[in-house]
Amino acid sequence: MTPNLDLAPIGNCSVSALVDRQGRFVWACAPRIDGDPVFSALMDGASPEHGFWAVELEGLVAVEQAYVRNTAVLRTVLTAGDGAAVEILDFCPRHLKHSRIYRPIAFGRVVRPLSGAPRVTMRLRPSADWGARAAERTSGSNHIRYLCSDVTLRLTTNCPVSHVLDERTFRLEEEMAFFLGPDEGYDQSVLAGVNAALDQTIVHWKHWTRTLYLPLDWQEAVIRAAITLKLCVYEETGAIVAAMTTSVPEFPESGRNWDYRYCWIRDAYYTVRALNRLGAVDILESYLGYLRNLVDDAAGGHVQPVYGVGLEPAIVERVVDTVEGYRGMKPVRVGNQAHEHLQHDVYGQIVLPLVQAFFDQRLLRPGTIEDFRALETVGDRAFALHDQVDAGLWEFRTIARVHTYSSVMCWAACDRLAKAAHHLGLDDRREFWRERARIIRERIEAEAYLPDEGRFAASFGGTELDASLLQMTDLGFLDARDPRQVKTFEAVERDLKRGPYLFRYIHPDDFGEPETAFNFCTFWYIEALHLNSRTEEARVIFEEMLSRRTHAGLLSEDISIQDGELWGNYPQTYSLVGIINCAVLLSRSWTDAR
Repeated sequence: MTPNLDLAPIGNCSVSALVDRQGRFVWACAPRIDGDPVFSALMDGASPEHGFWAVELEGLVAVEQAYVRNTAVLRTVLTAGDGAAVEILDFCPRHLKHSRIYRPIAFGRVVRPLSGAPRVTMRLRPSADWGARAAERTSGSNHIRYLCSDVTLRLTTNCPVSHVLDERTFRLEEEMAFFLGPDEGYDQSVLAGVNAALDQTIVHWKHWTRTLYLPLDWQEAVIRAAITLKLCVYEETGAIVAAMTTSVPEFPESGRNWDYRYCWIRDAYYTVRALNRLGAVDILESYLGYLRNLVDDAAGGHVQPVYGVGLEPAIVERVVDTVEGYRGMKPVRVGNQAHEHLQHDVYGQIVLPLVQAFFDQRLLRPGTIEDFRALETVGDRAFALHDQVDAGLWEFRTIARVHTYSSVMCWAACDRLAKAAHHLGLDDRREFWRERARIIRERIEAEAYLPDEGRFAASFGGTELDASLLQMTDLGFLDARDPRQVKTFEAVERDLKRGPYLFRYIHPDDFGEPETAFNFCTFWYIEALHLNSRTEEARVIFEEMLSRRTHAGLLSEDISIQDGELWGNYPQTYSLVGIINCAVLLSRSWTDAR
């Protein structure tokens, strides 16, 4: 079976898995999202021998799959030619237990006969050593232990263990439960226990969804994007990963295969900003704790653009040859060289979310004067580096420029510190940061503006365009009606738009010319259309983007302009942020329904 990205994630903010349309687990890492895959089939070509968990129905002719409404619980129904049918409910337990959130490194499955006399085969083949081999196993009367690379998983079940060990086809005559989790005894009836966890997990997700402030239109799309963004949170530290996968190429045979299972300061900034629009303050608070730890560790010095979910600075990039790659396309990378890059926009992306803590009275931990003093050291770096070369937000590996987007983010850091100082009654610091913001603004206007064309360029002294110039309005640097921004928008639209989609840039980079559009940039374009009074066009393109989602309601990083196929890592937080932002911006008002 040729792998594709039509996958549905489940998770609990500790672990996650991607489930294909037939109900197979094809990707999951443990004990952390950036760990060794225990299910690696997605990255191992068309016919992997291990790295998956399948429930196969004899005589299968039809499959239905959908989430339980407003949850991260996935329901798959397999139907055979003779009418026999099986229901599979997949989830990662997440609910209150002993007055705290229970989110074990565990996967739950409930398999129920629905009609007829279904005959099923359970194939549970976790992988080890980055997909190089099937995990070794030992077994007892009601459990099987799988010795994976970084974790030992124990399957506890009321299914006869030999059925699983021997992959024996058998008639499913009663409900069966499977709990694949920590290597410890399961201290209750597995059928009752897994069903109780399932019920409580459903309740938990429905209650969380009830707290969201939704736009009137496109609610289903926004809810699914929000739940999936939450699944990209590693709750133990507050980190937010850019995607659940590694090395899905940006387009076929491109070599642009990256590991996105880490916390990029930039991606996380956009994520918490979008979720904050929906009132998801829990994720914001958790991430602010992660940022405060980074600020303390930096001690006024260099901040990397990306860290491990456990705040690790060293996520050394390497290539593994133990799997075939997505559709056989290598390389498969583990780690990301971006941790070595200079990307000066990160200083703004640290300051902007942390400044909210000084204003937002919902937070359990409001910002303090001590927090402001620590944040000023980040502002010092932003000011010092606003006119220095970096790799930019697109993370060029061999191209260094003074990128306009990075400089505007440095300006935003100083501008927001001035506002925070004013709110805190620190008038001297307000003037200090206002003056620094003014200096940066003047430098950007002098070095990145092209008076002959009336527009901004993507770098100081350059003429090239990139889609990030559309963010100058969003960051408050330019009003959407400013003639310079209007001309910049027109140039971006003219040069970077292909059909309904927008490229990040079109000039060759380290790997040649890009061939796929970047989904987040298309959402930026949709926002810009609206701000330029072209709302109906914006809505048409937004609907086009929604039509390109997987059956799970999600998007990856990139899209083919030829056939609309999704490429790049999945599910991509940037793209889900775009869904939320555009839905909120373009929706009718609730007053239209009241």
